[in-house]
Amino acid sequence: MAIGVKALPLSFVVHALGVAGLVMVLVWCIHFRGGLAWESSDKSLIFNIHPVLILIGLIIIGGEAIIISYKALPLKKEVKKLIHLVLHAIALILGIVGIYAAFKYHNESSIANLYSLHSWIGIGVIVLYGIQWIYGFIVFFYPGGTDAIRRESLPWHVLFGLFVYVLAVSNATLGFLEKLTFLENSGLAKYGSEAFLVNFTAIVTVLYGIFVILTALSQAPAEVDYSYTAI
Repeated sequence: MAIGVKALPLSFVVHALGVAGLVMVLVWCIHFRGGLAWESSDKSLIFNIHPVLILIGLIIIGGEAIIISYKALPLKKEVKKLIHLVLHAIALILGIVGIYAAFKYHNESSIANLYSLHSWIGIGVIVLYGIQWIYGFIVFFYPGGTDAIRRESLPWHVLFGLFVYVLAVSNATLGFLEKLTFLENSGLAKYGSEAFLVNFTAIVTVLYGIFVILTALSQAPAEVDYSYTAI
């Protein structure tokens, strides 16, 4: 299914929202929350790695993997496939490290793990993301399925990928809400600049996800043909 809109203009909106989201989450975690650290006596600095890597990895790079590879650039099919595969691999790795950072923070702070809906969905997202990547690699890249298997798998691969991505965006938004609620219960001003920044970062995340889906459903540019033609 495709909507009657060119993909390229929508992709510019996606890129702009991605940059905005990246800047906002870094300002929040570095300026307001004190920075990032893998080892620190201030355990909150370890946690700060979590939202940064999840937003950069699963949301921003994951979204770019969808639109850059197949919707934004008029490249050859094999080049698009490789970009798609590599960007999703990077997104998956960053997502895994981001989730590990949350577990590390909890363990070193004597906080229970996997007690919230956000954490449950997060584990589900990373598992599904990994399954989707492995299946795509085996069927569409190497060793590659038969033409019949690829043809039958492609619509489901696309649909399942979009489902996992929407789930990731939704859970990221839930994570912003959860963390902000914890901070406000600990004394953070509900109408202060940090609270507004977190809420607007969540809004930008949702808008980014919406425009990724719209771009994925829009009309892709024609593939570049590098073959020789008669003059």
